[in-house]
Amino acid sequence: MVKVGIVGGTGYTGVELLRLLAQHPEAEVAIITSRSEAGVSVADMYPNLRGHYDNLTFSVPDTATLGACDVVFFATPHGVAHSLAGELLAAGTRVIDLSADFRLEDADEWARWYGQPHGAPELLSEAVYGLPEVNRERIRSARLIAVPGCYPTAAQLGLLPLLEAGLADTSRLIADCKSGVSGAGRGASVGSLFCEAGESMKAYGVKGHRHLPEISQGLRKASGGDIGLTFVPHLTPMIRGIHATLYATVTDHSVDLQALYEQRYANEPFVDVMPAGSHPETRSVRGANVCRMAVHRPQGGDLVVVLSVIDNLVKGASGQAVQNLNIMFGLNERLGLAHAGLMP
Repeated sequence: MVKVGIVGGTGYTGVELLRLLAQHPEAEVAIITSRSEAGVSVADMYPNLRGHYDNLTFSVPDTATLGACDVVFFATPHGVAHSLAGELLAAGTRVIDLSADFRLEDADEWARWYGQPHGAPELLSEAVYGLPEVNRERIRSARLIAVPGCYPTAAQLGLLPLLEAGLADTSRLIADCKSGVSGAGRGASVGSLFCEAGESMKAYGVKGHRHLPEISQGLRKASGGDIGLTFVPHLTPMIRGIHATLYATVTDHSVDLQALYEQRYANEPFVDVMPAGSHPETRSVRGANVCRMAVHRPQGGDLVVVLSVIDNLVKGASGQAVQNLNIMFGLNERLGLAHAGLMP
């Protein structure tokens, strides 16, 4: 049984971790921390978890106690894992970080996008980017995992087959992405209020979004060279889900793109390439650790359109984190994650 600790358990990714791990036959949550909610019962804060964690209460983070766990998840704002990850690694505890603290390989670039110096640059060379469809073998032996962001997961999985095959014009890639309001987190903000987000849709971060360098980093690795990416995120009036509409120019018409995608993801348990002509819906992956996609070539032209959908809290965050846990500890990759999406 894998002994699990969670730092920052009161946000949406934290409670989603608890929900998924409650169904996991080989993992036990022993510690969950929150400075603001110390002493509060998990079941009192989240009644949906009654009967699963009735004896678990939030506590103040303590590295000695957390260091007794086999693995610790960080479901925290950026900057928090910087200060604790090194001590936990030194204690022999493996770390799975859901924040952005270790996703970017360049500490200076991280500082530019997150507005503060990187707090643990010495750990960056060890951190493994936790996209299983790309780094599964490295994840197996990793001590420190950087779980990909939600937009980067949907965008990278959708474009990888084209870039790996050298088919796309890498100078003009476009990721037009829409996210549900839960992507903004559980903290109160005017933009996330029902009256503000309901019956409306808007773009944001057009000048530059923090997920842009992360997506670009992954696409550069896939293509083996520089890429030009335009990434425009949008806020939509739904709770969960990301819909990424991805555009790439592919002048080679001799390649069967449907077969290319099916072959690339044939052995991936959490990527579903739909039949030709399909249009995946976010509701089909709600609550599930699945990226569902379809590839189109409108009017038989040079522009290829890939549609990629995920649940931002599952495959885009906590589900992918549990998938990494399974790989790290040599478990069946589907443990705790085999359930289907919720419909309606």
